[in-house]
Amino acid sequence: MAATAWGSGDFTGGLAARRIGTFHTMLVSYTIALFAVVIVALVRLEKLPPVADLMWGAIAGLFVLVGFASLLRGFTIGQMGIVAPVSAVLAAAVPVISTALSVGLPSELQLAGFGLALISIWMFSRPEPLSGRPAGLGMALVAGLGFGGFFIAIDQIGDSAQFWPLVASQATAIVLIFAFSLIKRRQLIPPTFPVMLLILNGVLGVAGTLFFLLATQNGRLDIAAVLGSLYPAVTALLARIITKEHLTRLQVLGMVVAVLAIALITI
Repeated sequence: MAATAWGSGDFTGGLAARRIGTFHTMLVSYTIALFAVVIVALVRLEKLPPVADLMWGAIAGLFVLVGFASLLRGFTIGQMGIVAPVSAVLAAAVPVISTALSVGLPSELQLAGFGLALISIWMFSRPEPLSGRPAGLGMALVAGLGFGGFFIAIDQIGDSAQFWPLVASQATAIVLIFAFSLIKRRQLIPPTFPVMLLILNGVLGVAGTLFFLLATQNGRLDIAAVLGSLYPAVTALLARIITKEHLTRLQVLGMVVAVLAIALITI
């Protein structure tokens, strides 16, 4: 579910960014997501969790913002087909290594599924031939570490907390975005306002994080992280269906490999 929500959110966010730019898409989407999660927390009468859970939510918001900003920077200075798969594979690998060291290895079938999942992530992202050190590789590594740190931080939240840590995460990201806008003197109001795309992007993003949080609270972090990192397949599939973007044979094969990986991981 997390991969489906994140992949759909990336697709709607991409469409919105084409109209109003990345900065405004992030600012408006995060703001919408913050309001949405606060309303849900109040309606559900969820009690405020311990301060530690709120802190881990805030740390998660910091990590994911660093990851996303680094990813976008990598896209601008390098090849998307190299930056995207490197960051996605590293994002999945970091929590796998962390869980192996703290909890132990999963079953052999699940390990095989992890390997296939990492291969499929690379396939989704349209890898291109390397010639020397590719531009943007450093940003891809920072992005992967940022997303991996986000996965680990989310896993630290207690089992009884759900929405309020997400409020802390969204609020932290918004504060940092506002600080960036003040430093760079960026205009806060976008020239146009694709309302539905921005609402979908914000809601889907926080929904993906909620699904991931629930997955970590009910199972292993490494399994949740690897399955969550399969979101590029959802983005690619939506792009093929809605905007008629071409899917390469490698991407189609990657989807087949992902299905097999999911089957092995969830056995």
